Amino acid sequence: MDDDSRAVRWEQRTEFPLFLAALIYLAAYATRVLDTDLPPFWQHVCLSVMIGLWLVFAADYAVRWRLSGQGLRFVPTHVLHTVVVLLPLLRPLRIVPLYEAVQRRSGQPRLSLYARVISYAGLSTLLLGFTGALAVYEQERGAPGATMRTFGDAVWWAASTLTTVGYGDITPVTAAGRVIATGMMAGGLALLGAVTGSFSSWLMQTFTREGDERPPGR
Repeated sequence: MDDDSRAVRWEQRTEFPLFLAALIYLAAYATRVLDTDLPPFWQHVCLSVMIGLWLVFAADYAVRWRLSGQGLRFVPTHVLHTVVVLLPLLRPLRIVPLYEAVQRRSGQPRLSLYARVISYAGLSTLLLGFTGALAVYEQERGAPGATMRTFGDAVWWAASTLTTVGYGDITPVTAAGRVIATGMMAGGLALLGAVTGSFSSWLMQTFTREGDERPPGR
């Protein structure tokens, strides 16, 4: 069996369990950030869960690297794999490979390309907004001069940032918060461009097909 086949089989077997692990990681992180009265014991439990799952993600990355047979070329050719290992909060964004793996197993018909792009971009926007709000709120709460005092403020800021509205009523004041904000701005632009581009292409294709099917006028 060649390396490609082994890599595909590994991905098919692990994609769903790793997606569940990513959701558990996100839940543990959210609990630590949002529950300010969490007893120290449970804080340590959440931290231990996060560290343990990160080690699982790192091991998965190492196995994929080994099975790819690409050596150092694996890193630039698998950017999303690398990003979600460095930033495990973003691992739920790998919902597209999960969807593909489920469709291959069930043999169900796939959605059209446009529907998949729009669905993925919508889900990614929600996940990126939630994780970004958590990460920024963790950095901003209690900081001198912070305007982001509650998690609701963080969600409002994340929504205005991802939609490129940018009211400016709430802005990060810490260095880490601004770094996270920069990443969310870039992610928001990319996702917004993917949705608008796919929707525009779908409209053009629909109108063109309707024009071709219309009988010629006399």
